[in-house]
Formats: sequence, C-alpha cells, structure tokens
Amino acid sequence: MRKKIIKIGNSHGIVFDSSLMELARLKIGDELDLELHSGGAITLLRVEPDTIDPERASETARRLIGKNGELFRRLS
Repeated sequence: MRKKIIKIGNSHGIVFDSSLMELARLKIGDELDLELHSGGAITLLRVEPDTIDPERASETARRLIGKNGELFRRLS
C-alpha cells in the first residue's frame, strides 16, 4: 500500500483511511509506538492500554471505602 506524505497545518502526516484503520485494528485516540530502523524504515505499533484486574480493583475499592467510609458518607 502506498501513501503520500501531506502537509497538515505546520506539520506533515499520512492519512489513514477507514479501511486501513480497520485492518490495523486502530481507532481514533489509540497511542502508537514509532520505531525508526536503519535504512529509513518506520514501524508503528499500537500501544496496548493497561488493564486492571477486576478482582484487584474490587479489593482496592473495598479497602479504600473501609478506610474512608465516613469521609465518603459526608461527601455524598
């Protein structure tokens, strides 16, 4: 697939059409890790968002509510 570098404001960019976004499983707002290789090759990899283990999140919430229950009641 060939793309052309275009001017976007004071910068330069490549437009990713919707079919390319779909094939690469990208969406607006995704973070990409850019790596420059010798010879000028560029690799873009989607950065996987950190996930929170539901059990750990639940345990942390219970601990915080237990420690700060009175404060939460006054704030509500």
